[in-house]
Amino acid sequence: MDKEERTFISLDLGTSNILAYVSGQGLVYDQPSLMAYDNNTNKIIAMGDDAYDMLGKTHDHIRIVTPLVDGVIADMDAAKDLLRHLFSRLKMMNIWKNSIVLLACPSGVTELERQALKLVAKEMGASLVIVEEEVKMSALGAGINIELPQGILVVDIGGGTTDIALISTGDIVISRSVKIAGKAFDSEITKYIRSEYNLAIGKRTAEVVKKTVGSLVKYPNERSIQIYGRDIISGLPKEARISSEEVRNILLTAFSKITDLIIEVLENTPPELAGDVMRNGIMVCGGGALIRNIDKYFEGIFQLKTRVAPDPLNCVIDGTRAFEKVIRKRLEDGLYDHIKEDTYKYL
Repeated sequence: MDKEERTFISLDLGTSNILAYVSGQGLVYDQPSLMAYDNNTNKIIAMGDDAYDMLGKTHDHIRIVTPLVDGVIADMDAAKDLLRHLFSRLKMMNIWKNSIVLLACPSGVTELERQALKLVAKEMGASLVIVEEEVKMSALGAGINIELPQGILVVDIGGGTTDIALISTGDIVISRSVKIAGKAFDSEITKYIRSEYNLAIGKRTAEVVKKTVGSLVKYPNERSIQIYGRDIISGLPKEARISSEEVRNILLTAFSKITDLIIEVLENTPPELAGDVMRNGIMVCGGGALIRNIDKYFEGIFQLKTRVAPDPLNCVIDGTRAFEKVIRKRLEDGLYDHIKEDTYKYL
């Protein structure tokens, strides 16, 4: 099979969601990064949306597994199971043979973790596996021409990590990553409600609270939300009402760590690129970009124009689609031919 005929597959292995793109077919998978196992047989009984529906509602014979924690593979066996079941369910196993696979990963991923990610794809039959940073793919997916010799600051707020990068002339100049993102926001909401209302709530409820009334800047017609859980003192069912202001204060505390990291990136930005950032501003991607008034929040702190990507949830996978042309061009030019199998990376 010629290089030009190889199937191109890209995966956004996120902490919250798994997205998969196949050339000629488009987006073929977009579901939560969750799996449900039967503890007795150790077999998968549900994955994706089906496993999400079971979250917080299972008995002792079922366990819910998240293969990816804080943006990296935490359970390699579960990650392999996830990919095998994903593609066998879609009847696409045959496309893996001799395929080109692009894996998008957080900037904080170590070389060992990169090799572990590649190993999963290689075991599925891929002939060429390339790992690129999610934040770089996010910039492409947001419509930024990263090849230009001008700096753009990208903030990618995912489920497990927030990646911040200064990108210019086709690659990352400076990048930082922090394990404060969607899951951490949910966790802080859960802790607050437990502390203030003696109410234990599940992860899904915390996520609903964040999405429904969460904001970073006060907005008109703010409201509260009724939530239900278990009283940690009596053990009985209990309800409470949480206001937008309470949730905003929780999120602002968590976001302070993200803003500190942005300041660190800006402080290490070369002078010429700092001028570009002043002109181009900040691009916000990822699920966290959907938090109400996040653009006004960053503009108020940094006095920089801030834009939210048109489709922040799909920025990474859209960026991998755009990067396919770059990879195929490099293949035509023979730039991957002499690179060892275990260290595929364009230098």
